[in-house]
Amino acid sequence: MVLLIIVLALLGGAWWWLNSNKENAAKEGTAFAREAIQKIAVQHDANFFNSRLSPQARMNFPASAQQEFMNEIVKLGAPVRPVDVQGKIEFNSQFFEPHGSFHARIYYPARYADMDLTISHPVGRWQIDEIAFIPQREQPAAPAPAAPPPAAPAPSLAPTSAPEATAASSPGG
Repeated sequence: MVLLIIVLALLGGAWWWLNSNKENAAKEGTAFAREAIQKIAVQHDANFFNSRLSPQARMNFPASAQQEFMNEIVKLGAPVRPVDVQGKIEFNSQFFEPHGSFHARIYYPARYADMDLTISHPVGRWQIDEIAFIPQREQPAAPAPAAPPPAAPAPSLAPTSAPEATAASSPGG
């Protein structure tokens, strides 16, 4: 009986530990995604971007492509409001191999852009597996007011000239 209680306590402790680690991994992954979007889209930190790419992403983003990617973000300027990051962490198995997909909409003065980010935590630290930055077409700063219609003469109570029909039909005229 005592042995059964010890085994159940160990199993319960292991289950609690696994769930606790899963919750921590989900929180860390979400924090990493927010940090990555902040560092890349707002602070334009090329070193962070380069150092956090996965090996496969590094192949997809050689140094020249990384520079071009960052230049495209930098040319839009500073965001005009805080970046809203949406997404979640999932696990390949019940408790292991966390990965996540996140989406952020970044508002700039003349337009907005969407950033999609896929992250994972294979060994040691979080990394960026895929990233996409999609700027929207530029919107006019403010719509120009429509030109007012041409001013019509103000209606008057008494006619200033005789109507043509009346002038043509008057006798002796």
